[in-house]
Amino acid sequence: MSDTNNPFTVPPEMRTFAESSVDQARKAFETFLTSAQSAASAIDNQGSAARAGAKEIGSKAIQYAEKNVAASLEYAQSLIKARDVTEIMRLHTEYVQNQMRSLAQQASEMGQAMTKAAMDANRPK
Repeated sequence: MSDTNNPFTVPPEMRTFAESSVDQARKAFETFLTSAQSAASAIDNQGSAARAGAKEIGSKAIQYAEKNVAASLEYAQSLIKARDVTEIMRLHTEYVQNQMRSLAQQASEMGQAMTKAAMDANRPK
């Protein structure tokens, strides 16, 4: 029934419906905020893992470069001391074989480090 003295009376059913709608909107918003916070946290964790992986890969690359430069300098030094063409050919063969083994090992280790970094970056926290 409507109140004739107050033409703006809201029927109880309408008030209940409005309150229910506001509660649903509040819950939906809270769910949205929780999801957004979880997503932001996951992105931050992935970023941290990616930075750590990149740091490890960079460190390995520097170590490999140092090792390869040292091997090249050692090779150059041995060439300077070589007595004949036969010794130069032997030194060259040894250097190339050692470098090929070293580069294969370095490529394998770098691939493993990259795979680990990618997996760590994508691992749920």
